[in-house]
Amino acid sequence: MPINILMPALSPTMESGKLSTWLVKEGDSVSAGDVMCEIETDKATMEVEAVDEGVIGKILVDAGTEDVLVNATIAVLLEEGEDVAALDGFDTVTQVAAVAQAAPVAAAPVEVVKPAAAAPAPVVVPTPVKVAPVAAPAVRSDKAHYSSPLARRIAGLEGLDIALVKGTGPKGRIIKRDVLDAVKNGVAKPQAAKPTGFVSTAVDAIAVKALYADDSYEEVAADGIRKVIAKRMTETARDVPHIFLTIDCEIDALLSARKGLNASGDVKISVNDFVIKAAALALMKVPEANASWTGDSILMHKHADISMAVAIDGGLITPIIVGAEKIGLAKLSTTTKDLAKRARDKKLTPSEYQGGTFSISNMGMMGIKQFTSIINSPQGAILSIGSGEKRVVVADNGEFIAKTMMTVTVACDHRVIDGSIGAAFLAAFKGFIEQPVSMLL
Repeated sequence: MPINILMPALSPTMESGKLSTWLVKEGDSVSAGDVMCEIETDKATMEVEAVDEGVIGKILVDAGTEDVLVNATIAVLLEEGEDVAALDGFDTVTQVAAVAQAAPVAAAPVEVVKPAAAAPAPVVVPTPVKVAPVAAPAVRSDKAHYSSPLARRIAGLEGLDIALVKGTGPKGRIIKRDVLDAVKNGVAKPQAAKPTGFVSTAVDAIAVKALYADDSYEEVAADGIRKVIAKRMTETARDVPHIFLTIDCEIDALLSARKGLNASGDVKISVNDFVIKAAALALMKVPEANASWTGDSILMHKHADISMAVAIDGGLITPIIVGAEKIGLAKLSTTTKDLAKRARDKKLTPSEYQGGTFSISNMGMMGIKQFTSIINSPQGAILSIGSGEKRVVVADNGEFIAKTMMTVTVACDHRVIDGSIGAAFLAAFKGFIEQPVSMLL
């Protein structure tokens, strides 16, 4: 009996991905373990292996197709002795197999309703625009089975009767492309009023674009990584109670030690390597800061697995230095450089960027003096590193002298790390940074 090959979930948070390349074609024989295709997620490009042996009977999703939902049927595998005739009458489209076609789609619009005019008042205050989501229309039962969940969702938000949409998918199934074509052709498309004044934060793309003249902007579709970043950062900023603590560190001794180490060896150690090592040791000294909130318990992590923020095209990724407290500066330098390079090339495996117990974001090399970061949930804290700069400070004897200072800010999840724990962590971190020789003890 033919076997459906489904779009795999390559990470716990993956909802869809791009089927970038097929490495097999219809009629090819495959064995368990053979690489069939490459899937591009928001973070990396992964190879997908066959789990059964047989012959590729039909490829349902073309290479280059974006937003293919997890568990969508992407191909059909024929077992030994079967031929293409075995596909006759075989249901290659399952209830969960919703394949989003390559055409980009903007966020589904909602109807923007202007509130009734208020009575005249001495002071005119902008009235928030009321945003009313469009209710999904009734779906005919004979069409419901032959439309994808994504198509039905878009049709509901667009105000379309999906029963009137012609399907072009397998066996006439209505897919996302069909609904978008119906919207483009003006089938039951709602007309949104053009809002003025203050717009509620709940408005979507239609309401936002309505504020600007059509020729005053260029619209660029958000890619997968930007969508994931937007979703996760919104959820974290909304749901996690942040507390921010800032401290200044003198780094003249650190810069002197770095210069000496780099002059005597082949490995070039960066200030960021010292920062990662100091943070890892500080977490071991203040283990209460190395924690995660689960909802009903606290995970106290035994090792400092440091997530290092790396900027890549279109967003950010955080490869992990596992057990950073046990790694020397030389090895730490080669490890961070390797992870950063593979992150930019999208060659990291999920295990190399998912998890971690603590994050560091360093913008000092960009000249940023001080900033705060959003916590990388479910971690309990993130450390923001500013640039080192010469500042005039007052010495113990009262004289004014110039020292190289670096401002750092830790953001803590107040559900697990309160102010006193965050302060203790910063004090420990400051001690290691200002006395780098102590990292060797």
